[in-house]
Amino acid sequence: MAVKIRLMRVGKKKQPSYRIVVVDEAEKLDGAVIQVIGHYHPLSKADELTVDVERALGWLKKGAQPTEAAKRLLSRAGVMKLWHEERFGHPSAPGAQSVPS
Repeated sequence: MAVKIRLMRVGKKKQPSYRIVVVDEAEKLDGAVIQVIGHYHPLSKADELTVDVERALGWLKKGAQPTEAAKRLLSRAGVMKLWHEERFGHPSAPGAQSVPS
């Protein structure tokens, strides 16, 4: 069973709102959701984005693959940075190279 982290559109016509959800890859777009891990409201003045970071990291650890749109939102929330630091250790500053002595 492949698990995806993706957006599920909710809200009225021409007033989109999205839930960031964890679903089985084979489910329909409006199919059963395993867990809701966040919300995104693009039309609000502040571009509201709320993500449960611990749940998102938990699903990434279990192998859930985010879609491109979900990955962008998780990056904005700081989840992807935490995920990469946890997986690969703390990276050095961008562009910095270690010089042998």
